[in-house]
Amino acid sequence: MIGGRKVAVVLPAYNAGKTLRQTCADIPGDVVDDLILTDDASTDDTIAVAKELGLHVIAHDRNRGYGANQKSCYSAALARGADIVVMLHPDYQYSPQLVTAMGAMIASGHYDAVFASRILGRGAIKGGMPRYKYVFNRLLTLFQNIVMGQKLSEYHTGYRAWHRSVLEKLPLLACSDDFVFDNQMIAQAAWFGFSLGEISCPTKYFPEASSINFRRSCIYGLGVLRTSIEYRLCRWGLKRSALFAPAAENRLPAAVPVREAAASIAARLEQRSAA
Repeated sequence: MIGGRKVAVVLPAYNAGKTLRQTCADIPGDVVDDLILTDDASTDDTIAVAKELGLHVIAHDRNRGYGANQKSCYSAALARGADIVVMLHPDYQYSPQLVTAMGAMIASGHYDAVFASRILGRGAIKGGMPRYKYVFNRLLTLFQNIVMGQKLSEYHTGYRAWHRSVLEKLPLLACSDDFVFDNQMIAQAAWFGFSLGEISCPTKYFPEASSINFRRSCIYGLGVLRTSIEYRLCRWGLKRSALFAPAAENRLPAAVPVREAAASIAARLEQRSAA
């Protein structure tokens, strides 16, 4: 706990068997009350390793996508009573040791969400981020800051912490099930007026660390541009979007047992796929 608040770390996993032990070993056990791993139909031993480590495991019956994986993670964390939820990739690309600092920034009451930025400082290039990704990151972030009226150093980190109230309010089920989910979620948090903070984070790029290829990066980039433009059009009253509407049916199930929450998420995802 931090300041009397229950802290959960959620790990959206896909073929993370080689790095999961190292990631969990560096998570500060003195403040983390719950470790939740959602496996998106990995083909390696991710689930076996997670169970060996004593994590709470949720297994998707098929690969549903990175965004869908996070929806399951966050739903489970809410159902298990978390007050602060930290999302950390289990591929050891980000430093797990920052969980305490990120959680404390939220527990202080100053921030509703905290993002671990690879851009603050020199962590990105030093850690091996490909040059084209660094350039795309900077250009997309500049565009989003201008269009959305924000001032973040990075919108694309996979390491972020949330106060429970944010996860309960955001219409996350309206977000993509793919990688652009991350970006849409930040846009939603800005839309609903939550306070956003950042912390500098070193990063590591190595063969076992998850990373999307150039083609998927381009698709992601186009999704980011679309999200930002949609945000601005909605602000101007020229468009309506489910991403920025407080519809109850697009919120995560929270006040139900974990198994029921996971089943509810799966059912909604199936309905979306059928549509």
